[in-house]
Amino acid sequence: MHNTSKKNEKIVTHVHHENVGKQETLLTLSILTLAAILSFATRLFSVLRFESVIHEFDPYFNYRTTKYLAEQGFYSFHNWFDDRAWYPLGRIIGGTIYPGLMVTSAAFYHLAWLLNITIDIRNVCVFLAPLFSSFTTIITYMLTKEVKNEGAGLVAAAMVAIVPGYISRSVAGSYDNEGIAIFCMLFTYYTWIKAVKTGTIFWGTMSALAYFYMVSSWGGYVFLINLIPLHVLTLMATGRFSHRIYVAYSTLYCVGTILSMQISFVGFQPVQSSEHILALGVFGLCQIVAFVDYIRSKLSRDDFETLYSFLVYTVGILVVFAGGILTLSGKISPWTGRFYSLLDPSYAKNHIPIIASVSEHQPTSWSSFYFDLQILVFLFPAGLYFCFKNLTDSNIFIILYGVTSIYFAGVMVRLMLVLAPIMCILSGIAVSHLLSKFMKNVESSKPSEQKKNKKHESQMLRKEVSFTFVAIVTFLLISYSFHCTWVTSEAYSSPSIVLSARSHDGGRIIFDDFREAYYWLKMNTPEDARIMSWWDYGYQITAMANRTILVDNNTWNNTHISRVGQAMASSEEKAYEIMKELDVDYVLVIFGGLTGYSSDDINKFLWMVRIGGSTDRGAHIKEWDYYSPSGEFRVDKDGSPTLLNCLMYKMCYYRFGQVYTEGGKPPGYDRVRGAEIGNKDFELDVLEEAYTTEHWLVRIYKV
Repeated sequence: MHNTSKKNEKIVTHVHHENVGKQETLLTLSILTLAAILSFATRLFSVLRFESVIHEFDPYFNYRTTKYLAEQGFYSFHNWFDDRAWYPLGRIIGGTIYPGLMVTSAAFYHLAWLLNITIDIRNVCVFLAPLFSSFTTIITYMLTKEVKNEGAGLVAAAMVAIVPGYISRSVAGSYDNEGIAIFCMLFTYYTWIKAVKTGTIFWGTMSALAYFYMVSSWGGYVFLINLIPLHVLTLMATGRFSHRIYVAYSTLYCVGTILSMQISFVGFQPVQSSEHILALGVFGLCQIVAFVDYIRSKLSRDDFETLYSFLVYTVGILVVFAGGILTLSGKISPWTGRFYSLLDPSYAKNHIPIIASVSEHQPTSWSSFYFDLQILVFLFPAGLYFCFKNLTDSNIFIILYGVTSIYFAGVMVRLMLVLAPIMCILSGIAVSHLLSKFMKNVESSKPSEQKKNKKHESQMLRKEVSFTFVAIVTFLLISYSFHCTWVTSEAYSSPSIVLSARSHDGGRIIFDDFREAYYWLKMNTPEDARIMSWWDYGYQITAMANRTILVDNNTWNNTHISRVGQAMASSEEKAYEIMKELDVDYVLVIFGGLTGYSSDDINKFLWMVRIGGSTDRGAHIKEWDYYSPSGEFRVDKDGSPTLLNCLMYKMCYYRFGQVYTEGGKPPGYDRVRGAEIGNKDFELDVLEEAYTTEHWLVRIYKV
């Protein structure tokens, strides 16, 4: 009878634990689903504010190529020669892009039509990044769970769902490579940690497939294929290298490298470029270490030490000798300019102005870290501390990811995107660890234990301290939510092609000049018309106006861009010669002096001068010629005569001298520069004004 009751008790306890386990799993799934939905919803601000539009510049090229892929098929897309770009050179699309984004969108599009969901390809492109942000939320949970536990995973997932540093590149309409690349990167890291833990070929192959998807999607895969070998190297240095690591890395490197070489744009870079040399070197080192371990098991200690010394010197000399010959013969390509600019932030400005001119490539200010990450900046070190406190193979990887990404994010503002997920992961680990520790003390004591003694007083004090701490953390998390919502609403939810501003009465004014101008080009110019503009607007003109352009955002040919810069920086007569040489029919400029739009061509003009003067044919263009005698860049009467008479100045300020922009200011007052222009009464000799948009944002001239 007694045994029976004990048995029944065990069954009841087992059933109770099973029910609790099911409830916890259901709660975890519910929270994770809610985080994924929240991630998708927070990225729809731009669709709610405006119509469903593509943002920025690069997304227009991606949309145009995706549309071509969906209509013509992969074979035609891969072999597509685009004669609308880089006139008269053209561009081979299939061999100069990472096709992962386009293929993913086309696959979703065809799947939807297969299920009789008649969706337009543009809507697929608009909503792809928010969809993948939901996937990123889920994979962040899985990755953090592998490193720490479920609690940390849920906190990290909730944080990454709304972190502004990631929202900036994944809002609806932000159809760029990074929209899916962050998911690919975290998925690769997740499979890599699984491969390290299990040491199986299956997870190594899964990691290689995830890496292949990453390579097909974004050039940032170079960060990934250097971080994983660095992890392996660190494990070797700390005496943690084992059979598991050997199998995981060898499988990932062999399969991943072969797959990555199938991307035309990548080709043989994984075995020929300096950026990939660490991965190759660590792979070779893995084989040597494994071979040495095998030899050690077969030889006596003295024989092994003799052979080991011989191998170290021989292999070292051979590697240095072979590496030197391959580098000198050009078989191993040198570091690229973009890579040098990551190691030395001043390199691009001094040597490659085309790279330095891009705002995304500027060093990150301290305020940007707080703006994009808020409390994560302060929780990040705590997460690192807890990882150091409990060192495992997985935690070492997370530490390396955190430290390297915070360096690169500081060097280049664009790489804030790479930093945001690891900030959320480490902050999730910190918050989960601290809350689980202090929440235990917040729970009420049983009534029978309420005795007036010192032990009770210390328990009460501990309870009050714990409650205060939990309240503070809760307040910080709530403030994080409000901050993320505000930043998303104010900074990341307005498409750059449709601008908005507040009027004096608080109403919203919409500036749709860009689309207005591109539509005019499409309807009022010959189909074979060639448009000259600065490279920033090339993708938009090709995609929206369907006209031939000289340069675009691909920036692959510095000489061609330099020639356009020379035309913009020269006098009308010299510019006319260049425009005739390039067969230009129309010239397009962006001007914000009337509305106060600061990202116009006058503010970008010095970069045109620098890039224009960076080649032999533009050696006569000197930057200092465009500054005033006091060394200032001025557009008023004290400005440089060279600037006041160049083509760009005249195209922007033509007829502007008769326009009143602000009350109490003289005609020709530039609201961006805060000055009255110095050259008002001039006529154009070689250009004719063809069209100026409603708010003067876009001005088009016929040659």
